[in-house]
Amino acid sequence: MAKVSTYLNFARETEAAFNFYKKVFNTDFEGGIMRFGDMPPQPDAPQLPEEDKNLVMHCMMPILGGHYLMGSDAPESCGFKVNSGNNFYIMLRPDTREETRKLFAALSEGAVVEQELIEMFWGDYYGTLKDKFGVQWMFNCEEK
Repeated sequence: MAKVSTYLNFARETEAAFNFYKKVFNTDFEGGIMRFGDMPPQPDAPQLPEEDKNLVMHCMMPILGGHYLMGSDAPESCGFKVNSGNNFYIMLRPDTREETRKLFAALSEGAVVEQELIEMFWGDYYGTLKDKFGVQWMFNCEEK
């Protein structure tokens, strides 16, 4: 079933933040913590500094009413610059790739597309954009 989640980015403190939220919501990580060092090398990406390999690439946990809180570190070595206001996304997880493409195209009108929809190394169809009103959207479709 399609879901909507909130995705948070931190400069280097995702693990501390999510351990705090884990206590607040009396919940736990779903699927563990994926680290930047777990990522296979990307041909066009710069070499990841050693001090960034243990940073959180992705984590998620259920909080209330089926809503998930997700997050990752956004290190400057990967081209990110976290500022208050650009550190969260509305994460859409549509059921189908067709629905994903339709929503992505509609929200792309007047938007800045950060990542076109593509097949990612974790196996899902993924893309991001900032719409014409400055709202950041993330798409992740598990359908193959």
